[in-house]
Amino acid sequence: MALALKPPLPPMEARSVDEIPVGDDWQYEPKWDGFRCIAFRDGEKTFLQSKAGQPLARYFPDVVEQLQGIAAKRFVVDGELAIPVGGALSFDELQLRLHPAASRVQKLAAAHPALLIVFDLLADTKGKSLLGLPLHERRKQLEILAHKNLKAKGAVRLSPATTDLAKAKKWFDKVGGDLDGVIAKQLQAPYASGERTAMVKVKQIRTADCVVGGFRYATGARVIGSLLLGLYDDDGLLHHVGFTSAFKMGERPALTKKFEALKKPPGFTGNAPGGPSRWSTERTGEWEPVDPKIVVEITYDHFTGGRFRHGTKILRYRPDKAPRQCTLDQVEHREGKSLALL
Repeated sequence: MALALKPPLPPMEARSVDEIPVGDDWQYEPKWDGFRCIAFRDGEKTFLQSKAGQPLARYFPDVVEQLQGIAAKRFVVDGELAIPVGGALSFDELQLRLHPAASRVQKLAAAHPALLIVFDLLADTKGKSLLGLPLHERRKQLEILAHKNLKAKGAVRLSPATTDLAKAKKWFDKVGGDLDGVIAKQLQAPYASGERTAMVKVKQIRTADCVVGGFRYATGARVIGSLLLGLYDDDGLLHHVGFTSAFKMGERPALTKKFEALKKPPGFTGNAPGGPSRWSTERTGEWEPVDPKIVVEITYDHFTGGRFRHGTKILRYRPDKAPRQCTLDQVEHREGKSLALL
């Protein structure tokens, strides 16, 4: 029997909430920091699909090889691609895999093999679609598939799941900094392809104290668009590590006046905006340095490759804190041991 499901299949998505939902009708899972991936195995054919519906197999030949080695010849699983480096998961290594040269991808795969962490079964070993079944039935079948086909420390692993909220909360305590959050799914819900109706996520939010080392004007206006954030290293150099632009329009004139009065080169004495970065844009070089006197406490989700991966949000200004106290050790080496959950 051929697979009933064909790519592209929009994955079920989660909506963000502030607190983990409570009740007997919820299943909790770790939220992994990786690339979402739906894997289709149909005999000799294996297809890896990204969250956006794009093919991923060429970038993860190691995972394709592992899926081809599974005894079950047909199935569709939903999961997350991740790459362990030194006992922690590395998002930077995942991004390096998205390289046009097959030889480069093979070299990266040999140095740091990837994992596929599976958390849902969308088609069974006969190729039959399970999308209409409730989650608790799909999970039961996934666990059977895993027990019969997956090796304990192999490249394809079963993600843990629990209905015990206390256990889900303990995951953070156990594994530390690299777990992305907790996912909660409704046990009675079918697989809601492309929708955010049956799954919620609570992200792990972290804080850090940063120095403002510069700013950028908004496009086409003489008001501040973003503040540029810095952290000091052990040698006393101030490195640009990210930005914050979460301001209300009404706040921008006062912010502009405040930081224009502090304009003074060099701003950053270590890595500066406009340096080499995979996040560079055409506007990267257009920034104004300021005297590094202002400290802000910000919230962020991930710090990788010497940068906050996404924009940050200011919690408060910290006039009580000396700029030199804002060091990189707040954010570096926070990798946890989320692999211990597998």
